[in-house]
Amino acid sequence: MNIHEYQAKQIFKKYGVPTPKGIMVESVKDAVKAAEQLGGPVWVVKAQIHAGGRGLGGGVKLAKSLEEVETLANEILGMTLVTHQTTDEGKLVQKLYIEDGADIKDELYLSVVLDRKLEMPLIMASTEGGMNIEDVAENTPEKIITIPVDPAIGFQSFHGRQLAFGLGITDKQEQKNIIRFANKLFTLYMENDAEMIEINPLVRTSNGEFLALDGKMGFDNSALGRQPEVLAMRDLTEEDADEVEAAKYGLSYVALDGEIGCMVNGAGLAMGTMDTINYMGGTPANFLDVGGSANAETVAKGFEIILKNPKVKAIFVNIFGGIVRCDRIANGIIEATKITDIHVPVIVRLDGTNAPEASEILKNANISNLIVADDLGDGAAKSVAAAKGE
Repeated sequence: MNIHEYQAKQIFKKYGVPTPKGIMVESVKDAVKAAEQLGGPVWVVKAQIHAGGRGLGGGVKLAKSLEEVETLANEILGMTLVTHQTTDEGKLVQKLYIEDGADIKDELYLSVVLDRKLEMPLIMASTEGGMNIEDVAENTPEKIITIPVDPAIGFQSFHGRQLAFGLGITDKQEQKNIIRFANKLFTLYMENDAEMIEINPLVRTSNGEFLALDGKMGFDNSALGRQPEVLAMRDLTEEDADEVEAAKYGLSYVALDGEIGCMVNGAGLAMGTMDTINYMGGTPANFLDVGGSANAETVAKGFEIILKNPKVKAIFVNIFGGIVRCDRIANGIIEATKITDIHVPVIVRLDGTNAPEASEILKNANISNLIVADDLGDGAAKSVAAAKGE
């Protein structure tokens, strides 16, 4: 789960991580009031969406008067912002963050992320603040500092010194400041079950202090049950509507760019199914895991969500009947076709408990666009052929 910049900075302030003062608004009128309240004389008008690269997309601009705040707020609020982290359709800006200008000596990059290979958090930093870290990694990887932190011992002073030296910070007081800053950030990361915190840029002021000029945070969905304050920050308008709807029915759904809809039980089998479709010359239109308790209602909802995508030309249902018997799944699929108008070929491969009986049920259902497959390869091949109209 991701949150907005203004929400991340609320958490930052709770942990004593220095940030400029700012106010979230949802109208141009309130943007001007917020600027008056902050006092100026310089403000930054920031679009609030769940994506990076807002500045390059025109969603972060500097204002030097209240009139300019009003003009910029009017431009940015309601715009569709396209960045390198959004789709081509972009995201609608419904919130703004009006923030005090900052005294910037130079810009750095600082983040805490999960390194799955090392199985521990990783502090990442660079002197190239304000740039896309992906570009820095590609063009000047030597400018990225990585410091693994074993959660068993937590953030220690030697981690901080490694960070300060890596960033070329030689002033003793500035070293203390950056070490204190990183320590608070790591504590915040661990205590809130975060998966990622990114500050880009982290600015050093002329008096040697450090400020989080930006803030991006993502959290472990599985831990939200013990993070009620974080969960309350969830903004469903920033999430894919189909993914949100699927979750209500216990379905895991992610939209993709292909033409073959996939309905599978189990994430591993779903990934294998998508790979096989690609191997056979097709492209999957989605990832959809119906879980271990597929029934007529969940299958029908799965069909409904898949078919919202106009690119889908065929659906491949690949179910392994372990916990749930295949004959029950077959009957569920037949019932689902009565509930939902399915206008594309549906290729079904069932394996596991009572698979032969399930195959007979499907073959005897006399549904014209229902095709029974013998195995995974056969099902993927038939799905590709059906999507091509063969």
